[in-house]
Amino acid sequence: MNSALRSAIADAGLSPRQLALRIGVTSKTVERWLADSGLRPHARNRDDACRALGVDEDMIWPQAVKDRIKSGHDRELVQSYPYRSACPSTVWADLIDSADEELFFAGYTNYFLWTQVPAFADTLRRKAAEGCRVRFLLGDPEGQVTRQREVVEDVALSVSTRIRITLENLDRLGKLDGLETRFSAPEDATNHVSLSVFRFDREALVTPHLARLVGHDSPLLHLRRQGEKGMFERFSEHAEELWRTAVPLPTR
Repeated sequence: MNSALRSAIADAGLSPRQLALRIGVTSKTVERWLADSGLRPHARNRDDACRALGVDEDMIWPQAVKDRIKSGHDRELVQSYPYRSACPSTVWADLIDSADEELFFAGYTNYFLWTQVPAFADTLRRKAAEGCRVRFLLGDPEGQVTRQREVVEDVALSVSTRIRITLENLDRLGKLDGLETRFSAPEDATNHVSLSVFRFDREALVTPHLARLVGHDSPLLHLRRQGEKGMFERFSEHAEELWRTAVPLPTR
């Protein structure tokens, strides 16, 4: 629990809902901040909250201030997790909720998003309606690399099944302006299946897939862009190159 934030809200004579309204986030977002002292909201949201509460950032999010002391490209590394599953679902939810311009989901299956992120479908609809570009880059469920990966993973919930679950959920969204979906090109499928990039405006979550492990057992890096040619841009360029050569989905 973030006791310092709760005290600051009380001292300002506000409720969590009133703070949310003042800074333009949902009440659930503020409740997540209160519930997890290790959670670091988007920099813009931290600034807005501190101004609304009349406190310094190091009082309620001290780790965020310490992180800014980093120098060089390592400043872009916000957090690392030995397993993707170790990254709290609140991190995913906050990054998605904070994005205004672009959401780019370039995992090979993207299956876990529908189960890990609360109200994911509703959030996508809202983001698209607000003008946010939403892209999904998927592996081809019928592709050779997909079949090879299924042999490697040897799990009941196969790669092709996970991709089809994502396609089914996307179909349920209906036609949304700003929503685009493609399959990675056959010649790029190996590059795609080995590295997942999820981008949220100037932040990204990146998973390099290890050997025979499924995605949730592979490590994850949380990156925030600090300048040109850093880690964020390198991984973003990788995802954009895959998208450039990707194949539009056949008519469904």
